[in-house]
Amino acid sequence: IMWKTILRRVLLMIPQLFVLSLLIFILAKLMPGDALSGMIDPTVDAETIEKIRLQLGYYDPWYIQYFRWVKNAFHGDLGISYTYKLPVLTVIGARAMNSFSLSILALTIMYCIALPVGIFAGKNQGSKFDKGVILFNFFTYAIPSFVMYLFAILLFGYKLKWFPTIGSVDAGLVKGTFAYYMSRLHHMILPAMCIAILSTTGTIQYLRNEVIDAKTADYVKTARSKGVPMRKVYTKHIFRNSLLPIAAFFGFQISGLLGGSVIAETIFNYQGMGKFFIESILTRDYSVVTTLILLYGLLFLLGSLLSDITMAIVDPRIRIE
Repeated sequence: IMWKTILRRVLLMIPQLFVLSLLIFILAKLMPGDALSGMIDPTVDAETIEKIRLQLGYYDPWYIQYFRWVKNAFHGDLGISYTYKLPVLTVIGARAMNSFSLSILALTIMYCIALPVGIFAGKNQGSKFDKGVILFNFFTYAIPSFVMYLFAILLFGYKLKWFPTIGSVDAGLVKGTFAYYMSRLHHMILPAMCIAILSTTGTIQYLRNEVIDAKTADYVKTARSKGVPMRKVYTKHIFRNSLLPIAAFFGFQISGLLGGSVIAETIFNYQGMGKFFIESILTRDYSVVTTLILLYGLLFLLGSLLSDITMAIVDPRIRIE
């Protein structure tokens, strides 16, 4: 009963979000300084700065500040970015779309590589291709992500000049035009390819192992004993059952890419949420920091929910208790 499962999981997310928001708020308050530190005109006297802090409620008890923050959040007000002097949701909005587009492209590339490679490697266990896949997995698992990003920028950006190495769109283009969207795609390809290649390791290994294990399973032996052709055994039985673990991690893959692109966006200077998160920490823009961390936590919870729903759809025998 799908809707009951979804409702139960959504209700379970409410106390999880409450605990997460409380921890985020307390940790933000424990950080040294505030958004006014170093951001005020040096000609402004200390008394004026203190008046601003009083007006903003910086000296109220932490629990009063927390409930004020939660109350405002329910009304769509997550504070003002002290760096940009704009509402937090407005500042995050454009960057969230950039991160979402980059993550979707990276996820698409990742599955286009991982699914056929993992299945073919498992089907041809011990072959030269399979050994090459094992070596590829070892390499992508061992190499630090920032090393690959820097190498890709050096090779494809500066040496071959195939891709831009900074920003998310060329300057001077009119938003909504064909040239604008092609420029955005051009800026996304290199970071998306790097993220996708580094993300294939787990999916390829899962698929390879599942196919290898499935080849010796009882249901495969039974099908072969009944004279079912091996090609049909693979398409109808082995491949379908091997995809179940991948379906289980589908939601986590999406939320992981959305929340885990901090290093990639920073190195590629891509204007997404990850880069913005680092900038906000450095400028002590705590209203932005707390909102982004809360958003990342929500994405993880939604990813867990999506994975459970996907599993229930792919395999009707599975029901979440």
